[in-house]
This record gives sequence, C-alpha cells and structure tokens, in this order.
Amino acid sequence: MIETASDSNLKAAWWGAIASPAQEFPLTPLSLLTGNIPPGLRGTLYRNGPGRLSRGGQTMGHWFDGDGAILAVHFRDNGAEGVYRYVQTSAYQAETEADALIFANYGMTAPGPVWNNWIKDLKNAANTSVLALPDRLLALWEGGKPHALDLNTLETIGLDSLDRLKGQDTFTAHPKVDPQTGEIFNFGVVAGINATLNLYRSDRTGKIIQRNSFNLEGLPVMHDFVMAGPYLVFFVPPVRVNLVPAGLGIASFSDAIAWKPELGTQILIFDRNSLSLLSRSVTDPFYQWHFTNAYLDESGAEIIVELVRFSDFQTNQNLKEVPTGTITTPAKGTLWQINLDPKTAKVIKQERLLDRKCEFPVVVSQATSQPWRYTYLSTYQDDSDLTAELFNAIARFDRQTGNLSIADLGDNFYPSETIPVRDAIDLQKIWLLTVVYDASSHTSQVWIYNSENLESEPVCTLQLPEVVTHGFHGTWKSS
Repeated sequence: MIETASDSNLKAAWWGAIASPAQEFPLTPLSLLTGNIPPGLRGTLYRNGPGRLSRGGQTMGHWFDGDGAILAVHFRDNGAEGVYRYVQTSAYQAETEADALIFANYGMTAPGPVWNNWIKDLKNAANTSVLALPDRLLALWEGGKPHALDLNTLETIGLDSLDRLKGQDTFTAHPKVDPQTGEIFNFGVVAGINATLNLYRSDRTGKIIQRNSFNLEGLPVMHDFVMAGPYLVFFVPPVRVNLVPAGLGIASFSDAIAWKPELGTQILIFDRNSLSLLSRSVTDPFYQWHFTNAYLDESGAEIIVELVRFSDFQTNQNLKEVPTGTITTPAKGTLWQINLDPKTAKVIKQERLLDRKCEFPVVVSQATSQPWRYTYLSTYQDDSDLTAELFNAIARFDRQTGNLSIADLGDNFYPSETIPVRDAIDLQKIWLLTVVYDASSHTSQVWIYNSENLESEPVCTLQLPEVVTHGFHGTWKSS
C-alpha cells in the first residue's frame, strides 16, 4: 500500500482529478459553456472509473483498485442532465462505515494480519466499464459479477447473475454486442493453478443463453477480446500470476504477476455459435489491454485484428504509479494490425499502423465485427512528456489513408476515452464525446467534437457540477 503524498505541488497537473475522492451529484441540468447540443444526439453517455483512490489517510495500491463511480449524461430535447454516483457495492459500504480500507484488491493486500486475505473476498470495485441493457445499466469489473444500476438515476440495484453466473464466475469489462442481432458475447476467467476461461452468449436483455469453458495454462491476465464475423478471438499474453504469494496474501495479484516472454502470445479462435475452440497457435511475445475491432475478410481466409500493443508488461507498473501523481515508468503502446488464418490461428501478417503512443482504441458501435475505416483513440500532444503525462489529446486514425487527425485540447486539459456516436438524423456524421478535466480551473466538462473536424473547436461544451475523476471505459445508449 502506498502512503498518501504530502506535497501536491510536485505532482502532475492531471493528479488534481484523483487527489481527492470524487463528489457525487444528483440529476442536475448542465449549463452550456459553448455551442449547442446537436439535434441528432439524443440518448445517454455513461462512463465508469475509479472515483475514490484513498480512504482513512491511505492510498490504494493501484489505479485499478479505486471504487467505481458512474457518470451519466442524458441528452434530451430540452438540454442535458448529469448524475454521478458511486456503485454501492457491499465492500464500498463496509469501507465507508469503517472509514478505512478493509479488502484486498488487484494491487493491494488486505490491511492487518495476513489471514485477513484468507477470510475476506477480493473487493469487487465495479470500476472498469459499463453495459447498457434495455432495462438497466451494468457496472463491470474483471474479477466478479456485474452490478446493476438504474439507467436514469444510477441507483444501485445489486449484483446481477444474468441468470447463469454462479459461484466464482466472472463477467469481464469488454463485452461485444452484435449490431445486427443485439446478441452479447463476453468472457470471464476463474482463478486457479490452471485458470478456466468461461465464454458467454447473451440475448439483448443480458440473459446468458449459452456458455462454455476452456482450460488455460496457468493464470494469465486477459482484459479484452474481439468478435470477427463468426469468430471470437483471444490473445493470451505471456504474463502469469504466481498464485502462491497471491493466494497466501503475501503479495497482491499485481505484484505476483511475472512477465514470461518465453511463453509467447497464445492465440485462441472460437466459433461464436457453439463457443467451441476451433484453432490455436503461438506467436511472438507482447501484451495488450485493448483491441479496436476485428472482421473476417471477403474471402473468408483472413481475420483482420487491430489492437494497441506493448512490447512487455511495464504498462502495469506505469498504471500502478497513477494514484501517486508521479509516473516514472515508461510504457509505449502503439497501434498494430494482425492478420490471422482462422483455420490454424497462425499469424499471416502483422504490421505497426501508427508509431505513436496511444490507447483506448474504439470504433462506432455499428461497426463492431465489421470492416471499418476510422479508429478513434487517446494520444498525446506533440510536445508532451510521454512518461509523466496522462493522455491529453484524442484522435481519429484513417485506416484507408493512414492519416491521423488530432484534437489538441490545450495545456492542462485531459480527455477521457472518446465515445463515437452516429448522428440519428445524418447517419454519415459521427460525434465524439469525451469527459475533460481542466486542471487549471479544477473542473470537469463534456466536450462534443465533429469527427470530421477534430482540429476545430468542439461543437459543444457542457459544465459538470463536480470534478469527474479520470476513468476507464464508457458507452452510449440511444433514446
């Protein structure tokens, strides 16, 4: 566990957004700062992230440990309303009552005697992503079941089994929704000496209608996957958790992870209809948190996968340093394309598309599992310190031309992962929505860009009542 820093003057400007726990606010009309809300933008932006990284004078061990706080911004004909609330997990409620950290998590062991790690479950932080269903919002986290929330008020309803999650089952943070059928595909990893990979297929309501299991070698760290037409594709990176120190509570899961390049990166391809393994192979070692998208080419002979790739697992240490306000470990992820043979899972071709540090690659939701032209991502201004800074720009990469358009927000502005939304009136127009922390004024705003004119000013900016901490992932739900 890391002691709270005493001299905030030495911290980076972005640290102001997480230096203190986030303050909730109820449904509140949002004032326009500039421009107007586009008439074809009606629905809700949801974002999730660690809203609280300290309690009782102590800072949590890793950025991934923070208590989940959800922002909803409802865009309606009469303007926008926002609401920001912590997910009321049982662990959050217990630690609130005690005003102390109690539970182990990804980057920290349980405070007190070592046996506290044996008698208490890991804290479900509910802090990573969100999935908007027709009647509820799911707050997602890697190591447990989702929490259901009210779509409008964000009131916590409780843990959600999706009808078929049981025991130690997990439901991870990057489900894929088929834009044609509405079916939802996801996975979960159950820890063990040799972990179990559970695959899920759900209907559009979130109910799991099919599941299957596959045995993994050791306990890897798997955060994301992709759907490519009839296939589900997983890359298993060469990192493994040493369960002895982690299980005994001697070390956190994060500290018990070892980089094992000799294992290579394993590629697993499953049939999306049967959830059965079709092919597997091993390629060179690398790590990835996030995929952009994937598709099966017209010939059916190649799966095209895009992802942000790291040369090693230093990215974990980089992210561990975020709660301290001082990042010293470099970790450069760059955009890659990998072509796979679906019959053998072997790599046909791989190439780096963009030699620029970036992360959080996304496509408009309607392009999921389909060929696409534009990738939207988080990156940096050209003069940034690429080690010490958080992302301070958003961008659009044109896969057809190789051009990169960057929205330079200016000094001391820090955008979240951008969410691309197709205009409901003009289907050719894509809006980019991002939550921005202004370190100079210590405020948070919502900015809306026309994706065709990222170098221009945003078409609309809205003031949020309180600072919204730097988060991870979000989604859009149309009205």
